[in-house]
Amino acid sequence: MATRTIHPITKQVLELGPTVLFFLIYTRIKEDVFSIGGTEYTGFIVATLVFVPILLVAMGILWAMTGKLSRIQVFTAFMVIFFGGLTAWFNDERFFKMKTTIVYGLMALILGIGLLRGRSYLEWIMGEVLPMQHRGWMILTQRMTVFLAGMAVLNEVVWRTQSTDLWVKIETFGFPILMMVFFVSQMGVLNRYLIDPEEPPKS
Repeated sequence: MATRTIHPITKQVLELGPTVLFFLIYTRIKEDVFSIGGTEYTGFIVATLVFVPILLVAMGILWAMTGKLSRIQVFTAFMVIFFGGLTAWFNDERFFKMKTTIVYGLMALILGIGLLRGRSYLEWIMGEVLPMQHRGWMILTQRMTVFLAGMAVLNEVVWRTQSTDLWVKIETFGFPILMMVFFVSQMGVLNRYLIDPEEPPKS
């Protein structure tokens, strides 16, 4: 299927909408207890179960409209499905909370392994849409690795020490904002090493 572009706002809605819907559903049913098949489930777990198909539908629409899903999107969807299933199977909300730690931690580990091999896996993922010199990618990958490792640690601290309410709010709004702040803070690297398509790359 040929890759197509869609309106940036539509793309953001499809990418962030499922997480916002999870937050709204959780807020609505967080005090409720649901009996399914003779087993009682909290509102958090039910919201998690609803979140999985919502995410899959949104990704299906995004794929149908663009003809492409990024590797990170596919990886994240797999982790959500896997840990959402564990959460429901064991009736234990800790699995879904740990998912965020594992996603950030694995991404940091993968990027770190690439750095040890003198490669930027971030460049492999994003190089087509963001033309930048290899040195720029290496610098950005080093910083991204540290940032993701910090996010993994932060998630562990929050879910283990704070209430579920606070974790949901941070997961929905706090982590995306931190990610946005990180990328904005890296504009200096991007501006310095971006490749002008009309000029030959600098050595």
